[in-house]
Amino acid sequence: MKKWLLTAAITTSFGAVADEGMWQPHQLPAMADELKAKGLEIDAKSISKLTEFPMNAVISLGGCTASFVSPKGLVVTNHHCAYGSIQYNSTPENNLLRDGFLAKSFSDELPATPGSRVFVTESVVDVTDKVKNGLENKTGNAFYKGIEQQEKSLVAECEKEDGYRCKVYSFHGGLEYYLVKQLEIRDVRLTYTPALSVGKYGGDIDNWMWPRHTGDYAFYRAYVSKDGKPADYSEDNVPFEPKSFLKVSAKGVSEGDFVMVAGYPGRTNRYRTANEVENQFEWAYPEGKILRERIIEIIKNTAPEGSDERIKYESAIAGLANYAKNFTSMIEFYGKSTMLDDRKALEQKLADWINADSKRKQQYGKVLAELDKLIAKGQQGQERDLLLSYMGYSTMMSTADRLYRLANEKALPDMQREPGYQERDMTRFTSGMERIERRYAASVDKAILADLISRYAALPKDQRLPAFDKAFGIGNNFDMAKFNKTLDKMYANTKLSDKDTRLAWMDKSVAEFKKSKDPFIQYAVATYDERMKREKAEKQLAGDLMKVRPMYMDAIIAYNLEQGKPVYADANSSLRVTVGHVKGYSPEDGLKAVPFTRLEGILAKDTGVEPFNAPEKQLELIANKQYGDYYVKSLDSVPVNFLSTLDTTGGNSGSPTLNGRAELVGLLFDGVYESIIGDWGYDPQTNRSIQVDSRYMLWVMKYLDNADNLLEEMEIVD
Repeated sequence: MKKWLLTAAITTSFGAVADEGMWQPHQLPAMADELKAKGLEIDAKSISKLTEFPMNAVISLGGCTASFVSPKGLVVTNHHCAYGSIQYNSTPENNLLRDGFLAKSFSDELPATPGSRVFVTESVVDVTDKVKNGLENKTGNAFYKGIEQQEKSLVAECEKEDGYRCKVYSFHGGLEYYLVKQLEIRDVRLTYTPALSVGKYGGDIDNWMWPRHTGDYAFYRAYVSKDGKPADYSEDNVPFEPKSFLKVSAKGVSEGDFVMVAGYPGRTNRYRTANEVENQFEWAYPEGKILRERIIEIIKNTAPEGSDERIKYESAIAGLANYAKNFTSMIEFYGKSTMLDDRKALEQKLADWINADSKRKQQYGKVLAELDKLIAKGQQGQERDLLLSYMGYSTMMSTADRLYRLANEKALPDMQREPGYQERDMTRFTSGMERIERRYAASVDKAILADLISRYAALPKDQRLPAFDKAFGIGNNFDMAKFNKTLDKMYANTKLSDKDTRLAWMDKSVAEFKKSKDPFIQYAVATYDERMKREKAEKQLAGDLMKVRPMYMDAIIAYNLEQGKPVYADANSSLRVTVGHVKGYSPEDGLKAVPFTRLEGILAKDTGVEPFNAPEKQLELIANKQYGDYYVKSLDSVPVNFLSTLDTTGGNSGSPTLNGRAELVGLLFDGVYESIIGDWGYDPQTNRSIQVDSRYMLWVMKYLDNADNLLEEMEIVD
């Protein structure tokens, strides 16, 4: 697809479609007129310049989005994005998750979870030609490894300048590749979080629901060395001074106002085939939901509430519950929708369009059939593969696997190692080993692994893995009691639960691993060749898909161009911009959801029992109508959360919601239940994002938590 054609597709389709689209920043100047008409007041070109305001104030946390809101490196994101760091610093005696935390000075701030990062995107460069160069005639694993090697070379060159993290991102299924360069700030500290009864008010019950009354925000601070360079944690480090930061609006927004979000959305699947849709909704989501809910049940049954073991797993529970509910919604709305029929109809129209032109037929004629064949191949053995992937929740198993893989990779030259095991990855790898200290309890880990392996053992023998079966003593007749004794011995005799032991294994050789008597190390050694064989087969398939998928996307883009439909890449965790408006919706016939909730909604929901147990002081403030500076006459209260038509997904959590002047008016933290299926297609009637209103954040900070030091540090504008 010629680049000028893709630009034309943007300009001709953007104005015709509601607020759909997760746009790459460089696409925005082509939309300048439409953006201005929607309500953007700053120059659209400025949003495409990553080293200028406001884009250089928007940052990634490596899974969530955040933004700088002061000249001293103060970072605001969601409470649920900081959840791991809050949990890491919590104990039964000093439970920050429950009670909240406020550092009144820099010296009071707490180190975030080991491995926490702030990434500031500085450049995005098209490297498509460099990535694909010389690989035209390669297929399968050779093509996969060829692409991987080109990417590693580009990343190595990019990272020669100290303090940067680089990555090559694939767009449109491999049609385009972009090299992203980010400043990597390694010293991140927890500055402020409201109590759980504010930051997670409504809990899992209200998750993905409207009306919502959640103060889902928290603050970090980024630190660097005295010379302004990224550095590991040190008491001598100083707050990072960003080139720009966002002003926080005390005026907020009203119904119908323009809003935009810059953030790092994780994954969407809007160009997947009908076969992929059918398998995902009719098999993968239902099975994933069962496993997630079962693991939550195991954790809760094994680790009593309030215990140190439960605190260690609170973050895991939150993540599991979030996506269990996500999958529930996916399944429910798929059942009501015509999605599968629509995809089949679209593919038929695409096939008809291809066959109507001899040139198109020559170029794309075999693509759909080849893609379907590869997709079907990838679905073979998926039940086993799903169970093995969820065994990643077993810390001991996954730790042993990673450590032994590292020993094998270290025997290779750095550029030949698997991504994730190169020298550039060792700081992150070490942090992962350290984090286990506050995220592991043997009783829970063992219970999770026992359940998952019992499910695996029930699979037909031809789907199981011989080396894995032998390592755990799984025969034709699985004896659960005997197996539990095996696990008891493994957990009793492993030393991998000790941090120093884990870190020491990072420097040991393959030969030393093979001599080890640690039962989990022995498991990793015994099953390594089998894992590598499976990985090679997966890369062979991935390489074949990487040849065919771009051709499919090229056809889709060309077809959409003729139809006047929006052309934007699926989300892939890279920086995107979405635009929309503050707007309610109708979740079902006879119901209308207004776009704002108020303080009084907290009072109405409150039961005094978690998750509807707001702080007593907050309830008193609301009952006494102490609205202070953030009263909104049209609402006769202070707004808490609001809805928008912004097109977002997971990874956008913590994204700054901005008005037309690029002032922060809220933080995006969720979507409504009806919009979860939006990962597969945007519906302007039901796609709604949920934001915590900046006025509620400021109200809690001022009147409830007395965070005056932070309010003074931020630039708050009317």
